[in-house]
Amino acid sequence: MISRDNLRGIAGVMVAISIIGTIHLLKPGISAAPNFACGSTSGQIAEIDVRTGETGSEIARELADKGVTASFESFFRVAVGDSRSGRIAPGLHKIDMEICATDALLQLLDPKRIGNLLAINEGAWNSEVASKLSLIGYSKKEISEAFKNMERPKTFSSLEGLLFPAQYSFDSGTSVSKILQMMISRGIKELGIAGLSQGQGKFNSQQLLTIASLIQAEGDTKDFSKISRVIRNRLASGMRLQFDSTIHYIKGTRGSVFLSTKSTLLNSPFNTYQRYGLPPGPINNPGSDAMYAATHPATGKWLYFITVAPRDTRFTDSLDEFNNWKILYKKNLRAGKFGGKR
Repeated sequence: MISRDNLRGIAGVMVAISIIGTIHLLKPGISAAPNFACGSTSGQIAEIDVRTGETGSEIARELADKGVTASFESFFRVAVGDSRSGRIAPGLHKIDMEICATDALLQLLDPKRIGNLLAINEGAWNSEVASKLSLIGYSKKEISEAFKNMERPKTFSSLEGLLFPAQYSFDSGTSVSKILQMMISRGIKELGIAGLSQGQGKFNSQQLLTIASLIQAEGDTKDFSKISRVIRNRLASGMRLQFDSTIHYIKGTRGSVFLSTKSTLLNSPFNTYQRYGLPPGPINNPGSDAMYAATHPATGKWLYFITVAPRDTRFTDSLDEFNNWKILYKKNLRAGKFGGKR
């Protein structure tokens, strides 16, 4: 899902390329630095650990020392002459050995070669973020303590919703606390861009973020602004939201479009089938599109919406029409149009 401002690239601190004290390497007349042939490789892999704030000369030295490039000078000259070198992300990069300096730069810019790349999907739960941190090598104890002790903005009662979904890269010495802070800082920035930070009307910033999380969970990007309007219309009319996504959040289950009647009776403040108003906090970490929709609802009188088939979500203010669509939804569900998941 592509975000509105196209911010799906690697998030994190960019690496600066330093030329201090090495300008003599670029003077005319200096002989060419030893370099491997482009397109060739030894077939072996080296791990290059780019640390936050590391200079171009330090990266060049490690590449040469580990046999990636033929010389320090070959990579340094390429890095100084190519502005893309400023986009090398911190992290443990798996790079082919015995390659030319230009190929080395291209591989360092390839996010697929970063071993400790943390990719967080839009709508991910904090529990899922914790699981991904565990998969890249952090201990459950360190993860648990970091979540427990992490400070959050005063206007928010939970970290849920504040860990902005994006791709994050970091060097091998980065703590879980620093990673979470990186995500929260990005989240706070996105809140400001979308207009959630100061609240809107009767909704404070946390309530708007909660609305954004519901929007994220309930539909596709093309329908976000309509879902935002349905939420506001239901709240204004005193109706329960009755969103399946809140039940899935309570149960910690994904992958099923079917919701049993028993599930709707669960005793939880997040159960929008039983409780009026918004849940007490976000039910996931929404992306920028959902945040924007939370403060920019479409114009309409809709009170109901239902996805009758994949990519076919319909909106209405008529309960009779909604019930007819519900029959169609059940028919399509039995026919396996939702992938056979019940």
